[in-house]
Amino acid sequence: MAPPKRKPPLGQHFLRDQAALARIAEALAIEPGAVVVEIGPGEGVLTEHLLRQGARVTALEIDPRLAGKLRERFAGNPNLEIIETDVLAADLAALAAGQSQTPVRVAGNLPYYITSPILRRVFAAGGVVSTAVFLVQKEVALRITAGKGSRDYGYLSVLCELHAACELLFTVPPGAFRPPPKVTSAVVRLVMRPEIDVPEKLLAFLKSAFRQPRKTLLNNLSGMYERSRLAGLPESRLRAQEMSLAELRALWRKLEEAR
Repeated sequence: MAPPKRKPPLGQHFLRDQAALARIAEALAIEPGAVVVEIGPGEGVLTEHLLRQGARVTALEIDPRLAGKLRERFAGNPNLEIIETDVLAADLAALAAGQSQTPVRVAGNLPYYITSPILRRVFAAGGVVSTAVFLVQKEVALRITAGKGSRDYGYLSVLCELHAACELLFTVPPGAFRPPPKVTSAVVRLVMRPEIDVPEKLLAFLKSAFRQPRKTLLNNLSGMYERSRLAGLPESRLRAQEMSLAELRALWRKLEEAR
């Protein structure tokens, strides 16, 4: 399957705040020799912190110019491998499994427009990834970590909760970057759930449930299940945002069993 098409480059914002970089590296809880797959290392500022903590870093950089600078900056360092590739075309599961006998960690400053596809790539890697720490736009971080009843709660929230325990660690102001972006950023940590099995039918159900946020489950799910069957359930009067993942999953099982 071809990777999602990227939008044209919109410029890169490099994090310069050393305290924030140190906190990102520390959030990965790296033991000496642990493997970290770094997405979009850019000029290598986070890479340096990861290496200092004793990590073996596999850096995925799509820009040949930046990849060349990284090779110059870290020339001769045996704990760094630089791969020129688009993360959306990379097989993270195969890459991670080939690096270590134990689950690896993933880190990176993610562009807004490909955050969701990258998260799906990480989730698809299954048990080979233990923890991911990402710098994202604050609005995306709020969606990743939102719970039921929140205005930020949606399909991305439940998708992330299915696969990981998600936590917003801290925010990063525009002035911490060069050049400064127009938005505030935030760092999230995702600790992967072991041996997770997420049926495709459940994902399809959740996508439909959140398809039109202002509509009830009766309207959003009527394309998947008989409307008369849905109308007989008290949950059908609710919107998906009013239900937790556990409640939505229980409703899905109830509907599937009745088929």
